[in-house]
Amino acid sequence: MTSKTTPGRTSATAHRQYRTSGWLAFAGTVALVVGAFNIIDGLVALFKDDYYLVADNEIMVFDYTAWGWIWLILGIIQIGVGAAIMSGKMWARAIGVVFAFLAAIGHLAFLVAFPLWSVLTISLCVLLIYALTAPPPGARAD
Repeated sequence: MTSKTTPGRTSATAHRQYRTSGWLAFAGTVALVVGAFNIIDGLVALFKDDYYLVADNEIMVFDYTAWGWIWLILGIIQIGVGAAIMSGKMWARAIGVVFAFLAAIGHLAFLVAFPLWSVLTISLCVLLIYALTAPPPGARAD
């Protein structure tokens, strides 16, 4: 079965035009990297308490075991959100902003323990928030 269209017109079912955004591809990649960083933070905090340089083995209100689990769970969620961002899910953009914000705040608390790593991760979280909010609604990753 063939369908006829006049020149210059396309069938509505022929193909859909999606706006593509390199920012979303970048955001998905950064979400995966930040998630991996947070998983590394969590595993180090769980298995090697003396790695981080803090006097009391406490960061704000939690000990290293609690921080380890927090970072591990947050990192796993961020990896999943990063994959969903790459596949073009709009809900993933909103969730990605929330979790990037939470990770940045958490790394402010973690700043005493490992300053360079925390500053790098906070910077990536800020870039991630921008990359998720800059593209127009309905845009998809390239």
